[in-house]
Amino acid sequence: MPEHDQPQEDMRLLVQSIRDYAIFMLDPRGLIVSWNIGAERIKGYTADEIIGTHFSVFYPPEDIASGKPAKGLAMAASEGGWEEEGWRVRKDGTRFWATVVITALYDDDGGLRGFGKVTRDLTERRGMARALDERGVLLSRLVQAQERERRRIASGVHDDTIQSMVAVGTRLRLWGADLPGELAVAAHALGDAVDSAVHRLRELAFNLRPPGEGLVDGLTGYLEQTMPGAGLAYELRHDLDGEPPEETVITIYRICQETLTNVRKHAAASRVTVELVSLDRGVHVRVRDDGVGLKFADGETGHLTGHFGLAEMRERAEAAGGWWNITGTRGAGTTVEFWVPAIPHAG
Repeated sequence: MPEHDQPQEDMRLLVQSIRDYAIFMLDPRGLIVSWNIGAERIKGYTADEIIGTHFSVFYPPEDIASGKPAKGLAMAASEGGWEEEGWRVRKDGTRFWATVVITALYDDDGGLRGFGKVTRDLTERRGMARALDERGVLLSRLVQAQERERRRIASGVHDDTIQSMVAVGTRLRLWGADLPGELAVAAHALGDAVDSAVHRLRELAFNLRPPGEGLVDGLTGYLEQTMPGAGLAYELRHDLDGEPPEETVITIYRICQETLTNVRKHAAASRVTVELVSLDRGVHVRVRDDGVGLKFADGETGHLTGHFGLAEMRERAEAAGGWWNITGTRGAGTTVEFWVPAIPHAG
């Protein structure tokens, strides 16, 4: 090797061996033309798998839809560089919080040769920062207070209101047996109305209070008590490092509860799978069904629209410092996916 080429070779070897940063180059169109070991470690692709692919593959669906990858390249080309923090997507579909810097590369004549891109995974640092954030502590207390109130209401409904209404229904039937004609029919109809109200109150109490202690136990109980009656086969898979903090358990359970309710009522599915995995100091959750899927390609509307709680699920996940997404195509089922941090809050 000529002596004057040695510094360039040394630099290439240095870039290729850096593990904590994903460092790679793009051509002017945004296609990947180089790949270092850090990029493989962080994003999950080997060089053979990813070179020649457009770099937008690393962006979440909502960012692709808004044109963020193209805007980033345009900004870098006009300003010489562009940087941001945001969610990125690994090969396996999971997300990580990253800081990203894109630098425009020009030849001696000022022509655009391509871009250099550096990405660092900040998921853990972001989660730890949130754990120290006073707002996170307040949110934790609020979530726990809400759940205590739900349990108090559920206990009151179950132990007082429902028992009283059952007694009323019983008395109506006893009286109806001794009443003549139309009065007996009216008493029987009132008894049926009371039974229907008792059934609805029992459903309310069940939905207010998780049927078990802990995340896996609670979700297992919910699946066992709700899916068979809807004709749904179900499976719960979990690979957790340990029991998450209470506020994380509550957030995950409530999002899964809303998702599974929608599957039961609107998906026309035959099977649903819930997956829980510890990831990046948090819990990554996927709920998949084989039902009718989403009506629209943008993934933002479909059988989970409006009052069925789509916005509430997203807000719960984001309020906890995580993310939420829904994907699916017409006739091919739907996947609700989210991640929330699992770092206990002090105080």
